Amino acid sequence: MGASAVAITGTAGCLGRSGGSLDSVTVAYVPIYPNMQHYVMEKEGYYEDVPADVTIERFSSGPSAVTAFASGDIDAALFGITPAMVLADKGTDAGILAANSRNGFKLMATSELVDLYEQERAAMFERFEEERGRKIRFGAPPDGSVPDIVLRYWIQEDLDAGEMDSVINKSKVPPAKAVQTLQSGDIDATIIQEPFATIIAQDDGFGELGWSGDILENHPVTVLFANQQVLDDDEVAQSLVEQHTAATEFTGDSSDAAASHAASVIGSGGSEDLAKAAMDSEASEFISDPHAITDQAATMGEFVANVGTIEEPIATENLFAFDPYDTIQE
Repeated sequence: MGASAVAITGTAGCLGRSGGSLDSVTVAYVPIYPNMQHYVMEKEGYYEDVPADVTIERFSSGPSAVTAFASGDIDAALFGITPAMVLADKGTDAGILAANSRNGFKLMATSELVDLYEQERAAMFERFEEERGRKIRFGAPPDGSVPDIVLRYWIQEDLDAGEMDSVINKSKVPPAKAVQTLQSGDIDATIIQEPFATIIAQDDGFGELGWSGDILENHPVTVLFANQQVLDDDEVAQSLVEQHTAATEFTGDSSDAAASHAASVIGSGGSEDLAKAAMDSEASEFISDPHAITDQAATMGEFVANVGTIEEPIATENLFAFDPYDTIQE
């Protein structure tokens, strides 16, 4: 499962709703750059202000975290919005407390393909196949993942180029391997988060096809998701959101320090200098307000359902838990 636990002792939780207080909370995260708030909360000691004993668990992927969440092994998680939709679809009593990041992907490709796109736009796919005798090879995470959904939206809705599966040859390439796979010539393009987009951009042989914020404006990437036990404890839920919001503010005010925290926790995936450079990317946008991602979450939910990852789009009221965020804003 790839999880390791580090206990962070805070104030023992005896507060919250009568009969519903939590003494301990297990928070999981997937070690990717878009979960910036977690790295700040851990390294700056913000979890210590949560009125419960917080234990941190690291998971190698969203699916492994989903399995642990569904089995009740973790109480809250920072991961992609798609895993949150999957859990809600399975009937898990939980909700999104805060957004983590949005607009967080770049479409990177060989310089040849970038030039062709600038000339042909939507006709790029057909022109490439005519000239090369094969479809464009796109590397991306699995079907139904956040980047996969944005890629589908780009091809099918933004460019109106046809069904994605008929236009490109997509292979499953995890973000950490996308740079090497692109540079080796095994794929022609990828949709990738930071800091990997910044790595690719530094290579003269590659360039940017587009930014996801232009494709599906203000689309969510990762979120803070919590189970019903956390949601029922007002004190803990509000504190988690409060510390999350403080971490977002810290990231905006002290971006180099936040990037250093991310690099130290993520480990493989980028040096401290790279993490700092990636902060300047338009694909590095960190927020807390859950209201800021609801519209595009609904749009993405339709695509996730079409892929078959969930049965049907999740209604906003069944996916989000706004009360803790709204309360601390009052």
